[in-house]
Amino acid sequence: MTNFFKFEADFVDSLRCIPMLVRCKLDTCGIKLKLSDWNKMTQKEREALVELPCTTPNEVQAYRDYLQNLILQRTGTAATELSIDPHPAWKDTCTIPDNLQEKAKEFNINLTLQKWSALTELQRFALIKLSRSGHENENFPKAIAEFNLV
Repeated sequence: MTNFFKFEADFVDSLRCIPMLVRCKLDTCGIKLKLSDWNKMTQKEREALVELPCTTPNEVQAYRDYLQNLILQRTGTAATELSIDPHPAWKDTCTIPDNLQEKAKEFNINLTLQKWSALTELQRFALIKLSRSGHENENFPKAIAEFNLV
């Protein structure tokens, strides 16, 4: 069973929302998945998107192909493709994104490079996503606490 973040606990049993693990895979394979499309998928299909690997180039392509076909089957429209960042910020352990630093300061958190580099890639991904402007940031302080950054 996949480990989800504690701040996702209110929806991971039903997978009614897209968990960070899948959101990271979406950014990795360059496919946009709307929540409304996610909710048209069966529980087994959502679980497959959680469990399928998406790390190596072959896995990323297989994940992308599976997801494109699934979106087309469930919605009748082709998936929206996104550009793939060859050097995503969550993989960079030497630089903390400015917007994340600013968001951390709002919560009186001093996010050091040592703390940043000690996080997993998925934790760094989650913090970046949760610190974006225009995003509901209610889970940001929960993530900060869960990742022992307070």
